[in-house]
Amino acid sequence: MKEEKLETIINLFEKREIRSLWNADAEEYYFSVVDVIEALTDSPRPRIYWSVLKNRLKEEGSQLTTKCSQLKLKSRDGKYYTQDVLDTEGIFRLIESVPSPKAEPFKMWLAKLGKERVDEIFDPEIAISRAVDYYRNRGYSNEWIKARLDAVVNRKKLTEVWKELGINKNYEYAILTNEIYKTWSGMTASEYKKHKNIRKESLRDNRSDVEVALTNLGEIATRELAKKHKPHGLSANKKVAKKGGEVAGIARTDLEEKLGETIISKDNALNYKYIDDRKTITNQDEV
Repeated sequence: MKEEKLETIINLFEKREIRSLWNADAEEYYFSVVDVIEALTDSPRPRIYWSVLKNRLKEEGSQLTTKCSQLKLKSRDGKYYTQDVLDTEGIFRLIESVPSPKAEPFKMWLAKLGKERVDEIFDPEIAISRAVDYYRNRGYSNEWIKARLDAVVNRKKLTEVWKELGINKNYEYAILTNEIYKTWSGMTASEYKKHKNIRKESLRDNRSDVEVALTNLGEIATRELAKKHKPHGLSANKKVAKKGGEVAGIARTDLEEKLGETIISKDNALNYKYIDDRKTITNQDEV
């Protein structure tokens, strides 16, 4: 794979330190507001700057301040203090609110992203081409990319069947998906991610081709069983999802018996490592 650093909002600030924490339950990064303010304004007193800006935003009726959480971050003295943090969306909204010339390049970048997404609405092929380029730039083969796009289509077919059968909430889709995964692999999606030491990254992008094939088999089997038996509601669909997962589980057991080893791998496609529980991230070249 092509070597590069973890792509988070931190990269936008080049060499400026932006402290962050990873929330495994929410699968979201939270970033220090004060660090972002300091990077954008070069203010010698970024905490006071944020306090003034926060009061102004409240007076204007902005909901940004209500999005703030408070987490303990490590300071320069080595101690941990409770500070304001925002998730990625909140940080982007903060950038748009900062009246500083240094914030203009970020605002232009956000505007460019917005234009690209609007263009994709009119011509969805642009989004597909962007995805293909993304995978090629990271060293994936054309065959893998084709299989990945096919998997997206098959997943969409499954969720459409679920929707017809009374499933319409995100958490319900997650429960049913976990039922398939747990049955054939022994792990839910979050457990599988932990096994592979990934966080927000796509689980499918970090599975081996065998793991991907079994994932697809479990979902396709679930889809066909659901179309045949037409279960309605979460409870009934959960039973069918388990049966779909069993189909993939049988295939896994048969293959492992012939191979004499497990096909569940800890390998991932990352070229960076999460090196500790304090959410420090480093490039593999620096380890």
